[in-house]
Amino acid sequence: MKKGIIFDMDGTLWDSAAGVAESWNEAILAYGYERKPLTAGDIQSVMGKTMEDIADILFPELNVMQRKELLDLCCRLENDYLRRHGGVLYPDIRKTMEKLKVNYHLYIVSNCQDGYIEAFIKAHHMEKYFEDTECWGRTRLSKGESNKILIARNHLKNPIYVGDTAGDYQSAVDAGIPFVYAAYGFGEVQDCAYEIQSIRELPKVLERVQ
Repeated sequence: MKKGIIFDMDGTLWDSAAGVAESWNEAILAYGYERKPLTAGDIQSVMGKTMEDIADILFPELNVMQRKELLDLCCRLENDYLRRHGGVLYPDIRKTMEKLKVNYHLYIVSNCQDGYIEAFIKAHHMEKYFEDTECWGRTRLSKGESNKILIARNHLKNPIYVGDTAGDYQSAVDAGIPFVYAAYGFGEVQDCAYEIQSIRELPKVLERVQ
């Protein structure tokens, strides 16, 4: 019987920060919001947070309605950009997914907007690897709750979540499933039982995860 692995995206499977910054700067300019241009570092610093929290951090001078309007524009341009250009895949992602597919069903759960995961999959031709996805853009819930929804929908028993931030770890705790820390990503997780320094280490580490 195959088991399930649920992946975070940013800092775990790829780094899209440069493309996101470029597309968001285009949206900010079109909206007429005056702020210094966003950098890839700015985007990396908020990866893993919900889109609403990101808007609060990056667009603090705008009111709630303006933040929503600008965020919607940013997300539309971002999805279009990433579908065309993709991001930077971490080394050995495709090779590792091929290996994992033999014994595991693979999924993605992210705090991103609707369409972002699909842009990743289309740009990098990942359709054959991932069976289902869930995101904040569809559920408007925490990542832990989105994990629970995907787990229930796919009838998974004790799947494993792989991510790179403390928020990812908490989402696994909230969903009651084991967590593997991708230490090569954007965040920090203290005292994690399972840790990988590159995605290629994941198959071996999974042998130890109960």
